[in-house]
Amino acid sequence: MSTATLDHATVFTPVCPADDILPDTGVCALIDGRHVAIFRVGTERFFAIDNVDPKSGASVLSRGLVGNLGDHIVVASPLYKQHYDLQTGTCLESPDWSVRAYPVRIDQGRVCVQVD
Repeated sequence: MSTATLDHATVFTPVCPADDILPDTGVCALIDGRHVAIFRVGTERFFAIDNVDPKSGASVLSRGLVGNLGDHIVVASPLYKQHYDLQTGTCLESPDWSVRAYPVRIDQGRVCVQVD
C-alpha cells in the first residue's frame, strides 16, 4: 500500500474510500501487519482500534455493535460483549483488556490510518 506523508514523523496509510464504510459499522484492514478495525459513526466520524479481541485472540472487533455508553462511543465485542471506547481503545469493563487506538483522517475522500 502507498502512504501519504503529513510531516516527517506522521505517516497515514490510505485504506479505502470513506463511502465504502456504511454509517455505524466497522471494517477490518491489514495495515503494516496489524489487524485494524475502522469504524464510521454517523456520517462524518471515523475511529480505528486494534481488531483483535484481547480476551479471545480472534480478529473480530470490527464486527461488533457500535453505540454509546454514557459519554463513550463504543464497540461491543461480538464474542464476550466487552465495550471498547473507540477514541481511546479502553475496555470499559476491564482496562486490562484494552486495545490500541489509532489516528484517522479523511484525505480526498479516502480513510487513512496512522499505525506507527
